[in-house]
Amino acid sequence: MSLDRFAVLVGFLFSLLAALWLSDIGKRKLANPDEGRYSVLAMHMADSGDYVTPRLNGLKYFEKPPMQYWTTAAAMKSFGKSEWSARLYTALAGLLTVLLVSLTAGRLFTREVGVFTGLALVACPYFMALAEIVTLDMGLTFWTTLTVCAFMLSQHNPASQPTSTRERLIWLCIAALASAGAVLSKGLIGIVFPGAVLFLYCLFNFDWTRLLRINWWVAVPLFLLAACPWFILVAERNPEFMRFFFIHEHFQRFTTTQHRRVEAWWFFIPILFVGVLAWAFLLVPSLVNAWRRERAAPVQSGQAQSFRPLRFALIWSVFIIFFFSISGSKLPAYILPTFPFLAMLIGYYLASTPGRKIAWFVLPIPAISLIIAYVLHALPAEKARNAFELGLYTEYGEIMVAAFIVFAIGTAVAVACFWRNTKVSRRWGVAAVAAASVFMVQRIDSGYETLSPLQSGHGLAQSISKKLTKETRLYSVNTYDQTLAFYLGRYSTLVDYVDEFEMGQKSEPGRHIARLDDFPSAWQQPGPVIAIIPPQDVDKMRGLGLDFEVIHESPRRFAIMKR
Repeated sequence: MSLDRFAVLVGFLFSLLAALWLSDIGKRKLANPDEGRYSVLAMHMADSGDYVTPRLNGLKYFEKPPMQYWTTAAAMKSFGKSEWSARLYTALAGLLTVLLVSLTAGRLFTREVGVFTGLALVACPYFMALAEIVTLDMGLTFWTTLTVCAFMLSQHNPASQPTSTRERLIWLCIAALASAGAVLSKGLIGIVFPGAVLFLYCLFNFDWTRLLRINWWVAVPLFLLAACPWFILVAERNPEFMRFFFIHEHFQRFTTTQHRRVEAWWFFIPILFVGVLAWAFLLVPSLVNAWRRERAAPVQSGQAQSFRPLRFALIWSVFIIFFFSISGSKLPAYILPTFPFLAMLIGYYLASTPGRKIAWFVLPIPAISLIIAYVLHALPAEKARNAFELGLYTEYGEIMVAAFIVFAIGTAVAVACFWRNTKVSRRWGVAAVAAASVFMVQRIDSGYETLSPLQSGHGLAQSISKKLTKETRLYSVNTYDQTLAFYLGRYSTLVDYVDEFEMGQKSEPGRHIARLDDFPSAWQQPGPVIAIIPPQDVDKMRGLGLDFEVIHESPRRFAIMKR
């Protein structure tokens, strides 16, 4: 099969994947906490019409900017409130990121590198899995990918096919706007990361004149025009915003451990290994190859040094991993923006390396996958705290075991294709890895619905909604389920619960009950009352003199109603 036909086939299969993906994202209940949190923030904007001040459970919430809240609120207004509309933005961001990095690699290098880059990213299970989960990191990844891809295209000007000045300026404008989108997605890293990587690129390549050749007079005003209006509006309406957002959420999150997300410096290494999985053993060779391939060529006096996109992608990936490794706050999804450009480096390596050499790097993966399957088979008994959880974990474990076994078979087929050592067999090998990875991720993601009783407040909301009226006062006592407000369509008053609501409670102290001792008086006031409590607090509620009946009981939370 020729490259043209192979590219058309890959495009068709990707379109089929996108259709199946978008039809599948609404089949799982929202999981606590992230999916519930960001869906409820968007739901509030859609219901209230206030697109300036984000609110979580009715309280001000300034931990992140509103880009994803805006887009998800628009989806809810257009298609109705559902799990599908809550996940739509994240899923589209993942799909568009694959297309972006694939098309950019094809333009920077060759069409085969572009196709392999897209397949390499699709074959990264961590990236694909997060594209079906409501988090902010996939949206950030899309905007940073667009920023870097557009910037690289604005700097790429090969002698064989020169790019016009107008076209390069357009790409630079797109990069500036995309960087503003990244800032509005997750804060200052949207501009800090591209700026730091550009500086490091110039430093390592002794290419300082590149800074002078960038049209800053266009890019900077465009960035400020797109990024600043929301920050100005929200600061005018909420005086506490500036200090909380810029000092607490940026400086203190990076330099301190007060967010209780302390991990070892090597925390992201195993995540990276599992995240690329099939490419794990050729990741380092791909990075080394990228650096060596673009050694500086002699530059004659008066000539500008040519741009080296492989090195830029390499510096981007390594810098982000290093940045978060030294941070005082670490979460697995923080390094997601590296995956598109790691895929670009891997795609270039796959296109320029003999198939038999690739086969040796992929060869251990089928065995590792089977080992993972065995561990997953034994894990439920270790993880479960009671018989109810054991049944759920066992059922989900069986789904994951089957998924990893299929993945092992698919990667074994890929090894055989690579071993044949022809261009065509290498293409089929890369496609086999991508197909096996997609199947595995889809089974694991869809099977996660098995754990819905543990991870979602949907069942709790169903029990409460049978007793809930407009007059009912709803309280969350010493606990909070992020998904409950989404499924009930209303908020609860927090009692003796702070966590991420500290800033909002200080700003609006009348919207919560700070001490448990003050709760009985609120409970005794006329009218129906329902409270969500931890299971271990049932006797404590009776000790406070509350007269109630239990209307929902689970290992995670109870719901009680005043008699």
